[in-house]
Amino acid sequence: MAAIYRAVMRRADKLVPPKFQPFWNHPAGPKTVFFWAPCFKWGLVIAGLGDVTRPAEKLSASQSSALAATGTIWSRYSLVITPRNWNLFSVNVFVAMTGIYQLVRIFLYEQSKRKALEDAGK
Repeated sequence: MAAIYRAVMRRADKLVPPKFQPFWNHPAGPKTVFFWAPCFKWGLVIAGLGDVTRPAEKLSASQSSALAATGTIWSRYSLVITPRNWNLFSVNVFVAMTGIYQLVRIFLYEQSKRKALEDAGK
């Protein structure tokens, strides 16, 4: 499989315009997993944005917590590795933001539910 990949990359190297060669050959460029893994991770952000319209009572606090925590941790990690991977940083910032946003929605929903119970008891 590695031989096929190297052969494809040798052919693709000839097709990349000189202007894009620095990006193409960057240690976190499109020839590496360090480029493609963050690209596919944008699917988590899209899924999180899809949950914005979901009612708060149907959201998962554990899932949102996991997204917020991993997004925060990996955002920091992406800035301390060499080379700095700005693609990884940006996707993880958005993963963390969508997780935190959903946690805030869950928290506000639980607070309103608690307040409604208190008001009903009075």
